[in-house]
Formats: sequence, C-alpha cells, structure tokens
Amino acid sequence: MMAVVRAHPLALLALCLLGLGAAYLFAGLGPNAGFILPLRATRLGGMLVVGASIAVATVLFQTVAQNRILTPSIMGFDALYVLMQTALVAVIGAVGFTSLPKALKFGLEVGVMITAAVLLFGTLLGRGPRDVARMILTGVILGVLFRSLSGFVARVMDPNAYSVVQSVTFASFTRIDATLLLIGGSAALAAIALAFALSRRLDVMALGRPVAVSLGLGYERLMLLVLALVALLVSVSTALVGPVAFFGLIVVGLAHALVGADRHARLLPAAALIAGIVLVGGQLIFERLIGQQSTLSVVVECVGGLVFLWLLLKGRVR
Repeated sequence: MMAVVRAHPLALLALCLLGLGAAYLFAGLGPNAGFILPLRATRLGGMLVVGASIAVATVLFQTVAQNRILTPSIMGFDALYVLMQTALVAVIGAVGFTSLPKALKFGLEVGVMITAAVLLFGTLLGRGPRDVARMILTGVILGVLFRSLSGFVARVMDPNAYSVVQSVTFASFTRIDATLLLIGGSAALAAIALAFALSRRLDVMALGRPVAVSLGLGYERLMLLVLALVALLVSVSTALVGPVAFFGLIVVGLAHALVGADRHARLLPAAALIAGIVLVGGQLIFERLIGQQSTLSVVVECVGGLVFLWLLLKGRVR
C-alpha cells in the first residue's frame, strides 16, 4: 500500500479530496437540497481556496527563508488583521462595523495587508537578499507591536464591542461569503497558477543564493516576486476566514513526508491537495458526526502548535 502511495501520491490525494468533496456536498441533503446545496458549495469552494492559498504561501515562504519551520504568519499578517478589526470596531462602533459592506471591508483588509507587506519587503530587501533574516526579525517585532496595540485598544473598549471583535478574529470556515469568494478566489488562483509556473526556478532558488546565482537565476527579482505572491495569498485567505497560524506548517510538513522530494512541481500540488483534504475532511467530521460548526480552526491551531514543537525538538530548523 505504501509503495502505491509513494508511486502515485498526487493522484491518490486528488481522488481522496474528490471523494471527501462529494461526501461534504451530497451527504444527508434531505428535502431542502435546493437551499442547502449552494451553501455547502460555497463553503467547499472557500475551504479549497483557503487551504491551497495557505499551503502554497507556506511552501514559497519556506523556500525564500531556506527554513522549513517558518510560516508566513511569522511576518505579522495575522496580528495586523486582528489590529484592523479592533481598530475598526473602536472607531466606528459595533453597529457601524457590522453594517460595513462586505466587499468594501474585504478590499480594505486585503489592500492594507498587501501594502504593509510590499513596504516591508521593498524597504528591507532593497539592499540585497542577505537581508532576509532582518526582514523576518522585523516581521516578528511588528507582529508583537500589532498584538500589543490590539490588546491596548481592546482593554478600553466596551465589552459588547469587544465581543464583536472576538467573533471576527477567530478563524471560521463556515462564514465564507460567495461574492468575496469569487473575488478573492480569482486572485488567489491566479497567484497559485503563477507559483506552479515558477516551479523549476523555485527548485534552483532552494539550492541557496550562491548556487542559484551561479546557475544564472535572477535571484533578487524572483525573491521579490515570490514574496509578493505570499503576501497576496496570505492576505486573501486571512480576509476570507480569519487568521490561521499553524495550518501551513502541518500541511507542508505532511507534503514533504509524502512526496519525499523538494521538487516544487510535486511539492506545491501535494501541499494544496493535503490542505484541502484536512479542511474538508475535518469540517465533514465536525459538522456531520460531532455536530459542531466552528471548532475546526481551534483543533488545527492546537495540532499545528504541537507539530511546531516537535519540529523544534527534532532540530529540523532547516
């Protein structure tokens, strides 16, 4: 069985995801199928887009950082998202926040996160790719700053308003809006397709800057392009469902173990398929078997934290 899995991992992952997707869509539809099916299709599409976005962004970020223990969340994207939600509620109030047009709020969140990422990457990498470590350290510091500001604003906030902040700062795969999914999904799929097209160049980049440059790779331009793709994918996925810190670490670790190679042409689709399987399968279990709607993200974060500690204890920093 393991030999078959090793020989055709992508085909088996695709079949598994197809089966889970069909089960999620059609299991237990009942007499209200016409109403339930579009809702399930939106959630399924959202989980596939978000899962693939986080998985591909994590692979790309680890390739740039030359480190398998890092995820894009270390750059402070999640903390910036929470700060934006907290600031919006504090400025316009809970009623005004819930009355904001969803498309406007989505565009604002994605725009601010991408702008912050471009400023950070462009400023800190302007002197050359050796500043990647400084860029990551700055991202960690900014994340701490954003969380501190969010905590300060939350402490002086009305309790009812704070409950609104809490409801939108926990990831939920059941509140995906169909219109936002169409907009964000189109942008995310374009970025994922471009990442797949760059697979061979990413293989060369993974060898390290000295080797990649000696092989004729335009390292600086490719690195900035890859980081821009990471910023777009993380911003879209976070704006769609909320912050999920460790999910990418889980699925990319599983992809490395299953594919058994560092070739991005196999690693990227494997990670995206595993992400879809974990989300769809997990949501199927929580919704249909356990009767819960929004606890999957909590389990993902818990398991992801344990995987992170395991990687640290095993010394798999690179």
